[in-house]
Amino acid sequence: MLTENTQSVAAPALRPHLYFGAFFAVSVLLFLRVITDLAAYSLHHESSSHLILIPLVSAYLLYTERARIFRTTRYSTVPGLALVLVGIALYWFAAKGYLPLEGNEWLSTAALSIVLIWMGGFLACYGPIATRAAAFPLLFLLFMVPLPDPVLERTIHLLQEQSTNIASFLFKAVGVPVFREGFVLSVPGQSIEVAKECSGIRSSVALFITCLLAGHLFLRTKWRIALFALISLPVAIIKNGIRIVTLTLLSIHVDPSFLTGNLHHDGGFVFFLLALGLLAPIFLVLEKSEQRREPRNPDVQTKLHKEPAKN
Repeated sequence: MLTENTQSVAAPALRPHLYFGAFFAVSVLLFLRVITDLAAYSLHHESSSHLILIPLVSAYLLYTERARIFRTTRYSTVPGLALVLVGIALYWFAAKGYLPLEGNEWLSTAALSIVLIWMGGFLACYGPIATRAAAFPLLFLLFMVPLPDPVLERTIHLLQEQSTNIASFLFKAVGVPVFREGFVLSVPGQSIEVAKECSGIRSSVALFITCLLAGHLFLRTKWRIALFALISLPVAIIKNGIRIVTLTLLSIHVDPSFLTGNLHHDGGFVFFLLALGLLAPIFLVLEKSEQRREPRNPDVQTKLHKEPAKN
């Protein structure tokens, strides 16, 4: 009898998962061509190499936070289907050529459509309370939408410009005479160009996503999470400037092949760790400020206030 009651209670909780699983599987089959194109784009474009990992990270977050997210679920069919229809309409308008899309803008629009459809399916199956609880993993899916080419070009140009500024400043700071002309830096014995490939777009995006995840996992206040993620952007530029100066000085004083060798092409991880090292003290300050002002277990604090002091 106990087993039968347990199964009857557990069955309704399982049903939304079955519905969403079926919805997700059907959506993947319907948009398999777009998902395949998105994976190929991710593998062939450095600025978008993270795209194929985003759904996996979102799924992992939903799984690890399932006790909190799925504590209260109820169907919300009408709002959920409305969001699904918005995603379908966006995809249809783009596919029919009603939107002025060029370059990779079609793929960006299609990816955004898929994200909206998945969000709508989640809302329909689990309801608004669970959807609000899952806001971060669901919104995190937006990182699987590749930046449209015009936005990507402007972003890369900005990173080139700021990286050149930082590199020029660092050369002067270490006493190396430098002459700048556009994105070309000339120092005694070497001239280098901060090309698009040297803009650091890939590592900048990776650093931003890493900091956003770290903030979500270890910080509690939204403004601290946002602040830590935003601080990663100037740190990424500083890191890229350090990388440019380091490789240039090594090519001058040690071996010219440093500008074309493994450290230049495959050594980004070393400087990525440097950026994480620069961000670590900032993260610790934010975390400690939370511990001072916002106790990690408010229920315990309330209980302590209620208990009379013991002599």
